[in-house]
Amino acid sequence: MFTTVLMIEKPLVPTDVEMVGTLHGEEDVTFFVLMQPRGHQDRLLRALDDVALGELEDAVREADEPEGDEAGQPARVALEHSVRSLRELGFGAEGRVVDSHPLDALTAVVEEVGADEVIVLTAPHFVEEFFHRDWASRARHRVGVPVLKLFAHSE
Repeated sequence: MFTTVLMIEKPLVPTDVEMVGTLHGEEDVTFFVLMQPRGHQDRLLRALDDVALGELEDAVREADEPEGDEAGQPARVALEHSVRSLRELGFGAEGRVVDSHPLDALTAVVEEVGADEVIVLTAPHFVEEFFHRDWASRARHRVGVPVLKLFAHSE
């Protein structure tokens, strides 16, 4: 049994589920999904990433993203969808919404479930990645297991 902690910031789409599900071939994999509510991230960094990607309309709408407690319900729905999608393809899957610092939560879950690896599946975050402040870069120094960074797909 191989245990993967999957850190996400938006619901998994079918392409994402297939991608993470086929990484280990026929090996029996169980996923523990951590969902980071988007509103908990720095609004300025999100807007800069949108501009870098040429998505100016998204940058303008960053102020409309729910934050704090308002971000919790959309995150729970996204998490439920993602866990259900993994289970529908035959994988064991559980999950939790991150309501504290994401790297602290990630480190705790890796220890709690005895994870073999971490997959960080996010949209590109050019500013954070340039300065190695993205989740994957920072997690590599904290969790004690291999960390793979993949870019999430959009529907």
